[in-house]
Amino acid sequence: MNATDREKLLLIYPVLRELPAALLRKVEKTVKPVQAAAGRQLFGDGDPCTHYPLIIEGCIRASKRGPDGHEILLYRLNPGESCVITVVSLLGEASYPAMGSAEEKVSLFGIPRSVFLDMVLESSAFRTFVFNSLSQRLAHLMSLVDDVAFRRVDQRLASRLVLGLQPIVATHQMLADELGTSREVVSRALENFQRLGLIGLGRKRIEILDRNGLDRHRGP
Repeated sequence: MNATDREKLLLIYPVLRELPAALLRKVEKTVKPVQAAAGRQLFGDGDPCTHYPLIIEGCIRASKRGPDGHEILLYRLNPGESCVITVVSLLGEASYPAMGSAEEKVSLFGIPRSVFLDMVLESSAFRTFVFNSLSQRLAHLMSLVDDVAFRRVDQRLASRLVLGLQPIVATHQMLADELGTSREVVSRALENFQRLGLIGLGRKRIEILDRNGLDRHRGP
């Protein structure tokens, strides 16, 4: 790792500055640089987990695919964040329980499992960083389970639209993947929202016309 990469890594992950000096040098010597173009799969469901990722640039999409081919977004991993799926797999010596792909061009450094375990054991600051992230992601995933199990697709779609940046630039398939349903179901819900005058549909573009009306469709 050169000096520029080192400074960039410490800037994005300042918790690394809290590592013992010898352990930080070990990290610098053993990290594996990875570059991935948008759309490339970085790990698959059932693949062995060997490295802990430190993202410098881009975004990784963590998702789960069912037997019917439908995919649901679990979370997005951005620079400075900790990957829960990887943490659980490394600590449990288990394979990946989901898959991850580059949503946009990704640059990261992978820390070998043995070094990651040393970091967790020897640095209370890094251990706190990892387990705080684990707690936050778990809360998010529990909320996702609640949504999928107890809310209709149109309610979840309305929430996604209301809470998203405007205008929303996404295909029907992209929204379906986020919600864990089919493109046809999403298309029908969007067409209904348009018929009610709540949204306007364009090519890969959705504009909210009646935010209050759409908000009421989110349900309790």
